[in-house]
Amino acid sequence: MDLKLKGRKAILAGASKGLGRATAELLAAEGVDIAFCARDQAGVDAAAAALRAHGGKVEAASVDLTDPAAYKAWIDASAAALGGCDIFVSFTSAKGPPASEETWRNAFEQDLMGVWRGIDAVMPHIEQSDAASIVVIGTTVAIEPSFGPQPYAAIKAALVHHASALAQRLAPKGIRVNSVSPGAIFIEGGDWDKIKQGRPELYEKTVAGVPMGRLGRPEEIAAAITFLCSPLSAYTTGANLVVDGGMVKRVQF
Repeated sequence: MDLKLKGRKAILAGASKGLGRATAELLAAEGVDIAFCARDQAGVDAAAAALRAHGGKVEAASVDLTDPAAYKAWIDASAAALGGCDIFVSFTSAKGPPASEETWRNAFEQDLMGVWRGIDAVMPHIEQSDAASIVVIGTTVAIEPSFGPQPYAAIKAALVHHASALAQRLAPKGIRVNSVSPGAIFIEGGDWDKIKQGRPELYEKTVAGVPMGRLGRPEEIAAAITFLCSPLSAYTTGANLVVDGGMVKRVQF
């Protein structure tokens, strides 16, 4: 299927691995020019090489996104290098261990304020697009309480609420804002990989609680994000797309 993304320009924060990398790969395969960043230079270089194999323009940088000035400067430079911005997604997250004051502060700064700063900085660029799309990354533990870190869950819930409010405010400008809330996603070297190795009973219990009988894959989340970035979802804004294999048991009226 042609998602009509060829030639579009995406700025992705924190996209050298995991869900961000999978999304960057899929967007690049669809012909999107990409600017992305992460902290680790080696990871940035490896991801950039893979993305360039798709033939599009790739701008890659090592950036500390906890530095507001550096974050804004990178977004401005990325938009200039790409010649604009049609798509913005931030994948950065503090996560962290169970609640402590430091964990709460980190979650607030990185998961909420980090995304707010990114959207604020990209706005002068993305509002020039004729097919602007912002996608916010939520989580199912923001929808339904679970054993996940409480600060992460609560702050992600606030972020999804913020995205919904933004969708209402920005729709008249032609800017769509949606959320994607992944369930339990297995990423090599990620949280669920570590749980599988260190707490196999919890891993098996979680898998058993997923009606589809398995954890999700990064490319499945990337597919949802990419669809919401595309003109094929032109009439979709303010949505929170849950991608969890049926794990969350609720009716969305």
